[in-house]
Amino acid sequence: MVSVLAAMLGFDRIELAEDIVQDAMVQALRSWPFQGIPENPSAWLYRVAKNKALDVVRREKLFRQISGDWASERQEEEMMERFFFEDEINDSQLRMLFACCHPSLPFESQVAMCLKILCGLSIREIANAFLTSEENITKRIYRAKEKIRANEIRLEVPTGPQLPIRVNAVLKSIYLLFNEGYTSSHPDTLIRQDLCEEAMRLTLLLTQTPQTTTPPAHALLALMCFQVARFEARTDATGAIILLKDQDRTQWNRELIAQGKRQLTTSAAGHELTDYHLEAAIALQHCLAPTYEQTDWPSILRYYDLLLDRKPGPVVALNRAVALAEVDGPMEALLAVLQIKELETNQYYHAILGDLYAQLHQTDRARQHYQRALHLTLSGAEKQLLRKKIAPLL
Repeated sequence: MVSVLAAMLGFDRIELAEDIVQDAMVQALRSWPFQGIPENPSAWLYRVAKNKALDVVRREKLFRQISGDWASERQEEEMMERFFFEDEINDSQLRMLFACCHPSLPFESQVAMCLKILCGLSIREIANAFLTSEENITKRIYRAKEKIRANEIRLEVPTGPQLPIRVNAVLKSIYLLFNEGYTSSHPDTLIRQDLCEEAMRLTLLLTQTPQTTTPPAHALLALMCFQVARFEARTDATGAIILLKDQDRTQWNRELIAQGKRQLTTSAAGHELTDYHLEAAIALQHCLAPTYEQTDWPSILRYYDLLLDRKPGPVVALNRAVALAEVDGPMEALLAVLQIKELETNQYYHAILGDLYAQLHQTDRARQHYQRALHLTLSGAEKQLLRKKIAPLL
């Protein structure tokens, strides 16, 4: 909704677009408890936002600047309907993504802008994705907005050599949006399917648009298909986490896995190998394994080695250590994890250390790291799992 309004009002007025959307939400909170939830809540919100935007256009006399010589009220209404037509919404969201990823902005600011304005993530969620503080994310977004206003950046999809530069940031934004949905930092929700579905929808839109269909986009969509295919098996009826080795693989969505294979095959066009290709290949190995014990861990480890060479970082190194434990044993993995220093305030770092120490029968250290992870996580489901692991160590 913000992207549609920004396309109409101008990207330099993005904060006005956000205010209009917020006003529409407030009006819904005030009226729905008394009048009832409308049959189509989304359409109701779009209609209210459209009317509020039209009021702004009239009040500030921006209409002539936006739509040429049209002047009658009916023509104004037709213009607004054009901006809020479903096909136009998709186009507006795509333009918004690419506008946020303007090359004059630092790469991380581009992605943070996309996650905050277009994807609707909170500052805390974005900070969690970047492994940084909320203060840093707030500063990045503020500085990016100031630069956008100063440079009068237009909402447009670039062409030619500028396109690949922006596509990378767009894909990164969607990737992080999906990750937040797949393992949500929200205290009461382990999986936010709405975020994952939105990320998949945006990626599909990129693959279906001639200007933006690229091998990395297909690889990212393949990764999402493989991950979403396992949704139903990741939690039980109470919302408790079911670990990969304990999941009922008959619940995995085979149609999504097949779609992921097709997307991964399409992504093989050309000679480009990206992080998304490697992560999709890792996810595919899990999907192909009939049982946990039959997983091709050596292949997964090789993919992580390639990924670590391409994208050195603590998160990749930590995930690689999990595969290393399956191939070379927990001691080798423990030595690898202990070399990672940047994740000492990350719950998954301590949870994995707890697992490795438990496998090595060092119960005191295992319990200490599980308790540290318990202190760091905000997720209720993760807390429940960690308490379950701590119990036999007491």
